Amino acid sequence: MMLIDRVRQFIRDHELIRPETRVVAALSGGSDSVALASVLRDLHAHGELCFAGIAHFNHRLRPASDRDEGLAASIAAALDVPMLVDREDVAARARAEHRSIEDAAHAARYAFFERARHHFRADVVALGHTRDDQAETFLLRLVRGAGPRGLAAMYPRNERIVRPLLGCRRDELRAWLAARKTQGDRAAEYVDDESNADVGIPRNRVRAELIPLLKARFNPAIIDVLADEAEVAREMWVWLQAVVDEAAVELVLSPEGARDVRTIDLEALNRLPPPLRRVVVWRVMTQLARSRAVGFDHAAAALRVAAPDGPSALDAPGQRVERIGSSLVLTGRPPDAVGRWNAANPENNAYRANPANPEPLAKPANLFRYPLSIPGEVPLPQANCVVSVHAVVAADREREAIEAGAIVGNGPVAIVRSDLCRGSLAVRNRRPGDRFRPVGLGGKKKLQDFFVDRKVARRERDAVPLVVDETDRIVWVAGYGIDEAFRVTDAAQHVLFLRLKALGGSA
Repeated sequence: MMLIDRVRQFIRDHELIRPETRVVAALSGGSDSVALASVLRDLHAHGELCFAGIAHFNHRLRPASDRDEGLAASIAAALDVPMLVDREDVAARARAEHRSIEDAAHAARYAFFERARHHFRADVVALGHTRDDQAETFLLRLVRGAGPRGLAAMYPRNERIVRPLLGCRRDELRAWLAARKTQGDRAAEYVDDESNADVGIPRNRVRAELIPLLKARFNPAIIDVLADEAEVAREMWVWLQAVVDEAAVELVLSPEGARDVRTIDLEALNRLPPPLRRVVVWRVMTQLARSRAVGFDHAAAALRVAAPDGPSALDAPGQRVERIGSSLVLTGRPPDAVGRWNAANPENNAYRANPANPEPLAKPANLFRYPLSIPGEVPLPQANCVVSVHAVVAADREREAIEAGAIVGNGPVAIVRSDLCRGSLAVRNRRPGDRFRPVGLGGKKKLQDFFVDRKVARRERDAVPLVVDETDRIVWVAGYGIDEAFRVTDAAQHVLFLRLKALGGSA
């Protein structure tokens, strides 16, 4: 099959371009992009697309950059296609933004592609990536560590970017251009970018050193093998995403009025196979991370928090992950002025003002959490109250004045079983997904629904103290009720007396 026919077939297989599609070609001056421009010109001549224009970006990184720009202009003239040129000092941008030149160049280039698409009123921008580029990308991500999402490498279509030559090899494109050049085609000239010889750049090192080694020592067809593996990984990832979409409808919730909070039902999560669990958690974390990178180790750490015997919380990129009752609660947060989160005291972080902008950033809900020693008390200025606790053995119970309602905790005093309050106690306010078992209900209830039933005003709910054990189970919703599990049922049981009183006053 001729090269142009294989490109046609690839375009059809991946539904990249239709006859009415307006296409801009990104032209660097290298062989792949020059071949792309000629292929698009031929397809335009056969009515298979509308070749809207050529876009050339001058990075000003090499002495030969102006030569490449001139070549691009001559190719556009030979093809009789309008061209848009833009230039930027990418090295200066990299210094100003404290990023690598490769990263800055990528960002600048893709921003230009979008400008070019609007300039030509085009639908898509076509790039000249080949199977060789796909194999190199696969290897780069493999050695850095990647799952099916990363190993999928480059997609034939990524929103407004299409890659019609992703089914072609670089050497066959060069042979095709050479044949056209012998026929007098002035649009078949190309240049080699001398920076491709710089093996300090990881992609160049893969191209110049690793792939030739794999070809010579392991498999002469390694380029095609790796490109095919990328396609398999892409198909797996697309399938996995569809399954995760379906599962997420049931187990991932975004509480009303809490835009940066997600709760994951742990019972439903644990019914999923491990790979799906990891992808569900990774995707929710990525949504809350505000462009920060979330990797395998972050998702794995969050899953350890989800385990009953794991830690109760962790700080992850752009968010706090907590196991609260039967839910995994992920709360997103913006960075402070220097992009850091105060991990030493995460419960009481304030979103500090940016020194470049004297206006303070929006504050989150006033979260608090304080340890409660036995015996001891905790003042809560946020709720204008004090919570105290002391232990009482069964023999001394008669000496304590047990107030009405203390057995169920629906007043300023509660008595609870001390044998079930293992380890340390803490006092905090509510979190999304909180649940407990109110006495007499016979089952779990969302704290949110409990407050609604008790007609607790919305503005007051964040100030209601919750006494929790070391596993973050709710022991007492102070002033409203204890959890059924901690109810005293035997006069011989040792108990804890919990008391709520006004700050600076009495109960």
